[in-house]
Amino acid sequence: MKIIIPAAGVGTRLRPHTYSEPKALLNVAGKPILGHILDNLKPLGPKEVIFVIGFLGHKLIDFVKKNYKFKTNFVKQKKLLGLGHAIYLTRNFISQEPALIILGDTIIDSDLKFVKKSKYNLLGTCEVKDPQRFGIAEVQNGWVKKLTEKLKRPKGNLALVGVYYIKDTNLFKQCLNEIVGNGKMTKGEYQLTDVLQKMIDKKAKFKTFEVQGWHDCGKIETLLQTNRYLLMRNGFPSSKQIPGSVTLPPVFISPQAKIENSVIGPFVTVGDKAWIKNSVVFDSIVNEKAQVLHTILNAQVVRKNALVNENDWPFINLS
Repeated sequence: MKIIIPAAGVGTRLRPHTYSEPKALLNVAGKPILGHILDNLKPLGPKEVIFVIGFLGHKLIDFVKKNYKFKTNFVKQKKLLGLGHAIYLTRNFISQEPALIILGDTIIDSDLKFVKKSKYNLLGTCEVKDPQRFGIAEVQNGWVKKLTEKLKRPKGNLALVGVYYIKDTNLFKQCLNEIVGNGKMTKGEYQLTDVLQKMIDKKAKFKTFEVQGWHDCGKIETLLQTNRYLLMRNGFPSSKQIPGSVTLPPVFISPQAKIENSVIGPFVTVGDKAWIKNSVVFDSIVNEKAQVLHTILNAQVVRKNALVNENDWPFINLS
């Protein structure tokens, strides 16, 4: 099985953090988003992982090559023309064996080993309360009959969560070419749902499977929600107690971080070489080499190398 991870998006909803870092490499619960995704894929034993990269793609390449031993290939999406276009760029790497597509900004807390035994194409789904925000799978008698993309009044609430297992890869490539190769856009983009619908129209069989742990990291709010969830799931203790400071679990504090006279937690991630002094930080992510001084920080993501300093704020010595 081959795995395809589209990760070319510029992350406009995560700016300013994505001005200097690819979205897939933003830190959450102690490691980059992409690190969580790839660690979850290790048990599948993929033959090859193909990444679609874009802005600052060299950083993503460096991260993968430094930390993982998968056979890899990287394809650059120069123009962001949609998810269907991103997958189209990988078509020469797709062979007759099945392919698993997973979005590069979505952490799936599910064991995916079962997909390798499936006789059919599979779509990961989750019931949602606001289906108009998502691609939706309409299911009849256990089979996917129709896929729609962000309709005002969708027929159903099974949202596509960004996990697609393609068994019929030859037909998939054919439909990719019919949609993307022939310039058939929807809402100004090449939609992967259009490609999959074309497969369904040609009698390909799709089933859905429920994904209970679905964490979209595309916005600051959802990035922080994912940080909370992963810290709780992984059971991070309050790390080692730091002299002169208080840590409230769960938190992740890099061994290379420096904490002085501060209260950290709960639900805090502190990156490598970050420095926090005379501060209270909770429900936040403080990235690598950031400095948080004399500050109360709540529900914030502090950018790599940033300085947050409220000098006039009084603080009681904790030592």
